[in-house]
Amino acid sequence: MGKPARVTVSPKQSLGQNFLVDDNIARNIIRGLHLTADDVVIEIGPGHGALTRHLVGKVDHVIAVEIDKRVIDELKASLPASGIEILHGDFLEVQLEKLYRRFDRRLRVVGNIPYHLTSPILFKVFSEHAAVRDITIMIQREVAQRLMAQPSTKLYGIPTVFTRFYGVPKILFNVSPNCFYPKPKVRSAVVQIALHENVPYVVNDRLFSEIVRTTFGKRRKVLRNSLQYLNEDPASMKKIARGSNPVLDKRPEQLRVEDFAALTNYVEAFLSWQKT
Repeated sequence: MGKPARVTVSPKQSLGQNFLVDDNIARNIIRGLHLTADDVVIEIGPGHGALTRHLVGKVDHVIAVEIDKRVIDELKASLPASGIEILHGDFLEVQLEKLYRRFDRRLRVVGNIPYHLTSPILFKVFSEHAAVRDITIMIQREVAQRLMAQPSTKLYGIPTVFTRFYGVPKILFNVSPNCFYPKPKVRSAVVQIALHENVPYVVNDRLFSEIVRTTFGKRRKVLRNSLQYLNEDPASMKKIARGSNPVLDKRPEQLRVEDFAALTNYVEAFLSWQKT
């Protein structure tokens, strides 16, 4: 496949660049956003502006965050001067909460992202969930299926639990490799996650994260065994492991998000009791 006319720079493998070159896909993504005029959209990696040109004029404000300086001047020259800010930088360093306070409304995040940055981008958004209304991104199809997986399946894991903890995911549509330059070696999907403004689970976030990550790191073990690997008081964890709570005889992929929340509160209460 030759380079499409609209692609003016060579994609950098180090940046994970696969430029979207199918305008129909860009339009479908925009339709899936159901934009309103007062939305504030943060676009991750606009590249040559395949999505950006459809965003500008439809919403109150677009902030396009691009790490590749080679396309900055092109973007500035090809897009209107008003209604858009083009930031040269890394999305992972953008302070979303600061932008939320600036515009006094929850942000909408969108982008055709480097697939190797899917987890860092999602966890950044999750960490600032109160500032973000939703995130709509192009990702590897298998990863999209992991976000949608049900308990007791092979694809159910850490990304699934955290995504369901912070929001409600859905796959909007699948995308052929032919829609990109260069063609990726994996299949793609557009996923939208509507984030809870207030997480519906009252838990110690740090302990919840530690439990989910640790138990899935030992996913073949039942919980009474894997919980002993937590970075908590070893004597207390051994006592928990000898407990009669029936959830302890399950493996992590058998637990729903609410089960992990309940387990977190159970462990925290036991640790607090031991201290007193």
